Amino acid sequence: MERQEVIFAQNLEEELSAAIRKCRADKQFVLVDTTTERLCLPVVKDFVCMHETPVIMIPAGDSNKTLESLSHVWSELQHLGATRHSLLINLGGGMLTDLGGFAASTFKRGIAFINIPTTLLAMVDASVGGKTGINFGGLKNEIGVFCNANTVILDTQFLKTLDKENILSGYAEMLKHGLIDTGVHWAELLNMEIPESPDGAGFHDKLSALLKKSVAVKQRIVLEDPTEKGIRKALNLGHTFGHAFESLALQRHPVLHGYAVAWGLVCELYLSVVKTGFPVDKMRQTVRFIFENYGRMPITCDDYPVLLELMTHDKKNTAGEINFTLLGNIGDIRINQTATKKEIEDALDFYREGQ
Repeated sequence: MERQEVIFAQNLEEELSAAIRKCRADKQFVLVDTTTERLCLPVVKDFVCMHETPVIMIPAGDSNKTLESLSHVWSELQHLGATRHSLLINLGGGMLTDLGGFAASTFKRGIAFINIPTTLLAMVDASVGGKTGINFGGLKNEIGVFCNANTVILDTQFLKTLDKENILSGYAEMLKHGLIDTGVHWAELLNMEIPESPDGAGFHDKLSALLKKSVAVKQRIVLEDPTEKGIRKALNLGHTFGHAFESLALQRHPVLHGYAVAWGLVCELYLSVVKTGFPVDKMRQTVRFIFENYGRMPITCDDYPVLLELMTHDKKNTAGEINFTLLGNIGDIRINQTATKKEIEDALDFYREGQ
């Protein structure tokens, strides 16, 4: 998998126009959801390069990252006369770029696609690295393929449309990148205060600078290990527990992906202290930041068997053992770690009761 072209936009119209020209498509289509159709499509729909581009729309929210939504996109592409030389422009958050990328990579065995992520989570995580897919059978991202977008265009003006909750969702992935990078990067993230109204220029500038640093961490790792045979597993920190929390929440009251990842980081940093010697003080600083900003998903001991069962279905598992990425210290990555049922339950106890 070649290095993916990621552009931090200075002039969105010019950069999108250039990306479209590179694809040399016979037809182009734009995929939005019911939220980005209202908030983000108006930004691009009057660009010359988007003139008369048909719009395909799906419902917003991760609960709609389904086979039904995927089938709808395929059907619309077919109905609108898309060929294997066509282009799909995905304008939306992580759910939409994941699903849109999967739709494009499978329609007629693969058509070109451009991602324009519109949430912090999508900018820092979902749109970079070539993972596409949908939820299936109650499990997160169960079906999908690795396929890079032809171009990813990051325009931070879209971040001004987000509320604090959605900023925090993306920020959890940035915090993960800081933990697997350097102490300086991690400290910068912990020292950032997320305001109630995160649309001020000062906060926006600081966030944009940290976003660039975060994307660079992910790009470096993905380029070294595109299909997750080794070091790319570093990006799974917080995700074994996190996906279990998220899948459980789908059965009750869905939560934003980044919140589940933040809660997963609490559990996996606890395991890192117990199993790989991660410093207790750094764990407590990180956990304090998470609980202060993300709260906790309410669970009881009765939920442990369900969470354990969800973890056994995680794609990262090998030889029937639940697989974790843990840390020996900031930037000291320990992939392919396992834990006993008792250790996992202890981590969940810490999540419920610790500080």
